[in-house]
Amino acid sequence: MITSALSSSPSPHLVAEKDKRRMVTAGTLLVVYTNHKERVSDLSWSPDGRSIASASWDKTIQIWEATTGKHQLTYEGHAKRVHCVAWSPDGERLTSGSWDGTVQVWQRTSGTPLLTCEGPESIVLAVAWSPDGTRIASGHWDGTVRLWQAATGKQIGIYRGHKERVLAVAWSPNSAFVASCSEDRTVQVWKSQNGACCTVYRGHLAQVNAVAWSPDGTRIASGGNDKIVLVWEALTGQSILLYRGHQWSINDLAWSPDGRWIVSASDDMTAQVWDASSGQPCLIYRGHATGLYDFVECVAWSPDGTRIASGNDDWQVHIWTAR
Repeated sequence: MITSALSSSPSPHLVAEKDKRRMVTAGTLLVVYTNHKERVSDLSWSPDGRSIASASWDKTIQIWEATTGKHQLTYEGHAKRVHCVAWSPDGERLTSGSWDGTVQVWQRTSGTPLLTCEGPESIVLAVAWSPDGTRIASGHWDGTVRLWQAATGKQIGIYRGHKERVLAVAWSPNSAFVASCSEDRTVQVWKSQNGACCTVYRGHLAQVNAVAWSPDGTRIASGGNDKIVLVWEALTGQSILLYRGHQWSINDLAWSPDGRWIVSASDDMTAQVWDASSGQPCLIYRGHATGLYDFVECVAWSPDGTRIASGNDDWQVHIWTAR
């Protein structure tokens, strides 16, 4: 249930038409990356802000310069569609998950495979590196979340709280908790050390595709096929804010590094930036809306908070000004 806290916050659907027109003009396109041959399914910005890793259904992860779009490296270690990618906190390695059922770790500068996490032959739909750099979480088609030791690839934990596919995972900033979301319409928060469930959030009316932890660790944002983004208290599950700016399903979302803003990506061919405290929209980026089905699949915020990268079904990644 959405709490009465919403009544004290500006509601996106009440924004004046003149404000909507102003928002549409914001978000200046800076770079377009076009080297992929199929859908861009995920993005990860390097910790130093210089490079972007983009995962694609063309079976590759490509690394390229964030300021120029110049290609740096193509990783081709997966046998099937690559669905997700995440950079290590030290910037030296990446992890990726694929429809081939593997979680792989590889070296950033050379693309050398370092290890493959041995687990079930279940499609990997999400990966996330713990902020302390020691563990990797992966979400699977079979409804499980698995934890891996980043240095060895050894499985060190499994969470079975979901009843259907796990579509996204996110670590708390202190690496103590993992949030996972699923087709079962829930977001669940659990302890990374022992898998004990802390919170089951049931605010969504359809499958939940995206989950992200606020930089201060107090809130979680989640979005899905019910076309809304909900912001709620991480450890109590109390709803704080509802954002209704999108017309179709939400596929991904990300907090700005300073915690003030959230960007959300949708099948309505837009990425939208809005105030994480009030729900007030800041801008709508429509640069991907050039075809019939240019769904925006993924978004990532630059470490300095000035730019956003977004990828879509039309094989492209755009970098644009954040505000």
